[in-house]
Amino acid sequence: MSIELTQVVKTFQTAGNAYTALKGIDLKIGHGEFVAIVGKSGSGKSTLINMITGIDTPTSGSVTVGGVDVTRMRRSHLAQWRGRNLGIIFQFFQLLPTLTLLENVMLPMDFCNMYSSKERRSRGLALLEQVGMAEHAHKMPGMVSGGQQQRVAIARSLANDPPIIVADEPTGSLDSKTADAIFRLFERLVESGKTVVMVTHDNDLAKKVRRSVIVADGEIVNQYVLQALPNLDVDMLTQLQPVLVQRQFAPGEVIIRAGDEGDQAYIITKGVVEVFLPVPSGDDIHVATLREGQYFGEIALVRGGPRTATVRASEQEGVELMAIGREAFGGMLSGSALTQEEMNEVIRVRLEELSRMRGDGHGASS
Repeated sequence: MSIELTQVVKTFQTAGNAYTALKGIDLKIGHGEFVAIVGKSGSGKSTLINMITGIDTPTSGSVTVGGVDVTRMRRSHLAQWRGRNLGIIFQFFQLLPTLTLLENVMLPMDFCNMYSSKERRSRGLALLEQVGMAEHAHKMPGMVSGGQQQRVAIARSLANDPPIIVADEPTGSLDSKTADAIFRLFERLVESGKTVVMVTHDNDLAKKVRRSVIVADGEIVNQYVLQALPNLDVDMLTQLQPVLVQRQFAPGEVIIRAGDEGDQAYIITKGVVEVFLPVPSGDDIHVATLREGQYFGEIALVRGGPRTATVRASEQEGVELMAIGREAFGGMLSGSALTQEEMNEVIRVRLEELSRMRGDGHGASS
């Protein structure tokens, strides 16, 4: 099953004030993907998950899961649909305290009238075995630790063999050994064809999945920003997101000009730019083509002095960029030694190439 959110906005009314937790989210998750939703506390990641599960509804926009528009589904039908199609792992377990662990795992099967009574019991025990909790099957939730309750919650999410697993901080209360085991279980589920969406604040865990979606201040950080700045952690990206300015340029339009003072660097998020170097003959020579996920304009901000080259949008199509001002750019470098080191190396290579271009008037650089 695939998941698609289109221009999803969620605004909460609190004590007469409006708070917008999600700000026009567009997100597609394909069938069989393993995706981490990453962000700081209050970023909107749990609200985003609640949109997917139908636990909450957007103020505007649409949520489609497996071809079904969840936002238009009647509440009376939603619970049954959710029970059959989604396995939900809550951050705080939400096991029923008056039922045994086995009964908690069997509950979704009872609710959705799936499997026979005998099958429910054997299936429940098999799922508890899968998460290492079979020996505690007949205990009440209060008799086991928080980490053990979370493992039972994971078993419960698999009760009806749903095509999508949605997990909100599923390893937050687990020790590292158990967390690794649960992560491997998720990987096996993906290999079997399930879609797994996992909310986490753990950067190391997020790096293990096939794709990470970073949420900052109610918005998804553009994938090409992540590609351009791979060494920034979630905290740095959260600080950067509000100061990024989206800019658009028409085909052939000049973005920066050689000799001008540099006040911004740019990340390409859509389209292609062409880099030109002024030479003594008076003609600009084409030295590079840059594409989505690459940056430019950084040399003047790091080294000082005027722009070294002219950059234009491609003649064939317009370009969309994320602009970073001088102050935010400096803060980003000072906060990430790895980003600064990588950028210095890129600048070194680019300047050497530009110097060579001035000497022979050929080749490609930026």
